[in-house]
Order: sequence, then structure tokens, then C-alpha cells
Amino acid sequence: PLCPRAAPRELQEQTLVLVKPDAVQRRLVGNVIQRFELRGFKLVAMKLLQADQGLLDKHYQQLRQKPFYPALLAYMTSGPLVAMVWEGYNVVRSTRAMVGDTDSAAAAAGTIRGDLSMHVSRNVVHASDSVETARREVGFCWFQRDELVAWESGDREYTYGP
Repeated sequence: PLCPRAAPRELQEQTLVLVKPDAVQRRLVGNVIQRFELRGFKLVAMKLLQADQGLLDKHYQQLRQKPFYPALLAYMTSGPLVAMVWEGYNVVRSTRAMVGDTDSAAAAAGTIRGDLSMHVSRNVVHASDSVETARREVGFCWFQRDELVAWESGDREYTYGP
């Protein structure tokens, strides 16, 4: 039998994906999850929650002075959202490509926003924009270390090779 071994560091890159309140209300959570699973990424944390202003202030700290921030805050607290951490090779960059442009009108067909979003202010998902941002968002804002599950997926060898 194969002995489990730690995945190479590049396979353990993680990113945060938030399924925003509009997508939860429209029952798109499963569709979003399926896209990541089909891509071969590994889900290591997920929770449904009602975000509060304190959490969102930490998450969106770079946007707090923007004129649209109050509307963003109202939107993100308007209903539950699903926070997830996905793991895999180049998961941050790949996720950004899968999510598509923030403005749904500019998002390519085949991307999450291109297929599911109808307006820039209701753009279905958030995804970390860099490895550094992902580390901050996962660890500082949305999940505690003990909420991330380390597990070996049976398809790793088939997805990434030896």
C-alpha cells in the first residue's frame, strides 16, 4: 500500500473563495463548488456564515476609504455567504482566471462571473488576488488554523503526477 506523504509545497498553495450573498440567495453554491472540484482543487475548509462589519472591515481594509464601501458593506451583510479555502497547484492564479473579471459585463464566458453574474455589484464570488493576500484572508479574517482540514486526496497522483 502507498504510504501517505506530504504534498510538495507548490501543491499546498491555498486561496480563499467567498460565495457572496447574491449567489447564496440564487442557490449557486453547488455550481461554484463543482467548478473547483472539476478543476482538481481540494476543499480544505468551508462554512456558511453571516458576516459582520468587523470581519468585513478586516477583509476589505484597503477599500474602507472608497466611496462605494458603505454599499459593499450593506451587500456583504445582506445575507449569508459561504467561505471556502481551496488548495492546489497555482490555485490562486487559477482561481482568478476561473472567477473572471470583477465587472460581469467584461467577464469571459466560461468564467464564474461571465456565466453567473449580471452586475458588477452582484458578482457572485470573491477570490484572493495573490498568494500573500490569500494567506492574510484565510488566516486573519475567515478561518482559524484548526478549521482547516489537512487530508490526502486519492486522486493527487492522477491529477499532478508522481
